[in-house]
Amino acid sequence: MPIPAAQYLRMSTEHQQYSLENQSSAISQYAIEHGFEVVRTYADAARSGLVLKHRAGLKQLLQDVVGATGNYRAILVYDISRWGRFQDMDESAHYEFMCRQAGIQVHYIAETFANDGSVPSSIMKALKRSMAGEYSRELSVKVLAGQERMARLGFKQGGIPGYGLRRMLVGADRAPKQQLNHGERKNISTDRILLVPGPSEEIECVRLIYRLLIHEGMRVKAIARELNKRGIKYADDCRWTYGNVFNILTHPKYMGSYVYGRYTQKLHTRAVPNPPERWVVTPSAFEPIVDEKTFNRAQQILRARHHNKSNDEILAGLRKLLTAKGELSRELIEASPIVPSYSTVRFRFGSVQHAYGLIGYESPQIPLRVAGRKRIAALRRDLMLKLVAASGGSVMIVGGDRATKTRLRVASGRIISVLMCLSHPRAQGRRVWRVEPNPNEYPYVRLLVLLNRTNDAIEQIRVARAIRDRSRFFLWHADPLLQESTKLKAASDLMQVVKKVCKRSA
Repeated sequence: MPIPAAQYLRMSTEHQQYSLENQSSAISQYAIEHGFEVVRTYADAARSGLVLKHRAGLKQLLQDVVGATGNYRAILVYDISRWGRFQDMDESAHYEFMCRQAGIQVHYIAETFANDGSVPSSIMKALKRSMAGEYSRELSVKVLAGQERMARLGFKQGGIPGYGLRRMLVGADRAPKQQLNHGERKNISTDRILLVPGPSEEIECVRLIYRLLIHEGMRVKAIARELNKRGIKYADDCRWTYGNVFNILTHPKYMGSYVYGRYTQKLHTRAVPNPPERWVVTPSAFEPIVDEKTFNRAQQILRARHHNKSNDEILAGLRKLLTAKGELSRELIEASPIVPSYSTVRFRFGSVQHAYGLIGYESPQIPLRVAGRKRIAALRRDLMLKLVAASGGSVMIVGGDRATKTRLRVASGRIISVLMCLSHPRAQGRRVWRVEPNPNEYPYVRLLVLLNRTNDAIEQIRVARAIRDRSRFFLWHADPLLQESTKLKAASDLMQVVKKVCKRSA
């Protein structure tokens, strides 16, 4: 009788030649020759091997192994690099140990050694794991150097162009070929991408923002309110926010300078801001929307305002507030005339807790809040990965940059916003759920994830129509929005339920 086995397949964008089909074919041949029968497949298509959290296939495999729910006795993998390119090789060894502890052996079919636990085998595995991680580190350095060189020539290196700008595909001689739409990419290695001014109405809006700041003396929030009042839409038919306006007023690309390297994010680590002296700035890289004099005047005005104090000035204000009040909190910071907003402090220092630490203050509440946020973020991430895995490739995760949270995109192109709704107790044992829609997500279908009484597990999931013109609010059981929504009973039903909700609200 053949031994039942599972196969794990992974394809990353760096190794397209190792397609899932090629891996599966090689594993099938190995299974025939060594007396295995593949009864279960786990796959991560176009997923980096650097971290586990984005690899739904491997996470499900480990969950099945630990939970003893798999009907197999071996796991077949093409090679060690397909298992992962973890930067800490002990992490890769740990996941294999979890399988071996459950009585399931991992076989690397393309390696030249047998994974039999012998000393030579252990040495070779350690070496291969180290080489797999080092490959990613070396590749990261080479890719960064190449991107910086192209950036100095003014060519755009990935990412969205931003409001008022578009991407133009050009040849090696910079001759324009065509304007790229959202999601389109170049398909010839010698082609490059330049930024160009976008539609006339967006160009006029950008110039209006600068006029309202410079000539009308309006503050950033007031400008956002004025644009919304006039019915001018931001990208994706969204409302204007403080951040949208502030970015347009401060990003050098609006005066025709291409800027690369404002943030560093290597090997799936957290993005960190770089000091301006480390930016790659190419002046006059493309046609500007506002002239340099106008842009510089806007910077002078913004720097003179309260919320644009230096980091040292912000810390000095926090020390004065602590001396005066004896403690620090969000409410005290928001009400203080000597400290910028709570969100500004968090943005400048990465977290409010870090800012508190720099002035020697320990808040008893922050660790609890941070732990709660991390727990809810983990619930959200695991739910989205589960929905993607159950969709059979028709649902994907998009977004997740510094400006937006991750969202779901279905095969039709429709975007789904995932809202974690925290439970709040009310009188007589009743509950409500707090909902905080992102203003930039008003047009999207909403996945309302209602948490249990202790906010540590998902109680139910409902698919609702787009929520327009509502900021933070509370839901109760009899709320019309909740009653009109449709309960998601199984992850595999997402596409069908979304279609039903969209048809009903059309």
